Amino acid sequence: MFRKISLYIEKYLILIILLLSATALRYPDAFKGMTNYTALFLAAAMFGMGTNIEVEDFKNLLKAPKLIFLGALCQYTIMPLLALLLSVIFKLPKDISLGVILVGTCPGGTASNVLSHIAEGDLAYSVLLTVASTLLAPIMTPLLVYMMAGSLVEVSFVAMFMSIVKVIVLPVGLGIIAKALLRERIKKVDFVFPLISSMAIALIIAAIVGLNAEKIMTSGLLVFGVVIIHNILGLGLGLGLGKLMGLDYDKQSTLSIEVGTQNSGLAVVLANTNFAMNPLAALPGAIFSVVQNLIGSIFAHYRESQREKKLEEIELNI
Repeated sequence: MFRKISLYIEKYLILIILLLSATALRYPDAFKGMTNYTALFLAAAMFGMGTNIEVEDFKNLLKAPKLIFLGALCQYTIMPLLALLLSVIFKLPKDISLGVILVGTCPGGTASNVLSHIAEGDLAYSVLLTVASTLLAPIMTPLLVYMMAGSLVEVSFVAMFMSIVKVIVLPVGLGIIAKALLRERIKKVDFVFPLISSMAIALIIAAIVGLNAEKIMTSGLLVFGVVIIHNILGLGLGLGLGKLMGLDYDKQSTLSIEVGTQNSGLAVVLANTNFAMNPLAALPGAIFSVVQNLIGSIFAHYRESQREKKLEEIELNI
């Protein structure tokens, strides 16, 4: 029964996010207090991610260094540079610009693995890229934010580094250890972790929407527009580079999704914990979570349908 509930929540996560966000917009006071727990929600989601990672995955990282390097390079150049470019082109207010940069400099999110699965991409490659970008995040994210937003606000590299270690590295590490030590027990309740991750992300978004309800009504349209462009360009450039580098169809889909899909929950937590004086900085991350799942699902289904067509053409030619 609980396994079915978990599958339904995963399947209809977008609808749940939209419903909770709409409720938070209408009754913001009921959700504002949850912002105090966004770091805990994200840590829970990251623990769930850790239970899906095998020790073997780290060995595989060493077996395909060029492919992993390509993914990491794309992750920490395309989205950060797009974030900076969009901030300049649209002359975004300081807080929103900071939020867009935070989203762009974050590692890949767990949603990318789900979307790669939908697209029938290379799931192993997706997991490895997510692991690689997550491992690099404590250094790359603070460094890039400092370089790109240091002129806008005061950025503490050490404080951001510690935040990422607490809400990403430690929970993921504990999840990996739990999987290694309690493999059989974890297997019996493995359906719980995607459920926890899904609900954690939905609650993070609802909390930020509730906290910024009034501001969303005045500046939400601008943020939505920028976030949509950011996500679409990330997917498109990731796909283009995959083709340029001669990757096979499945890896092209995976690289594209990995580049365009961010750990936007981390962007929200970093905004709340490190830039409390810039409350709107958390808004792009919350909106990106909704947008990337909607656009990503459409893109993934399209890639899957094109993949089927290619296979049918091959079969006809045989």
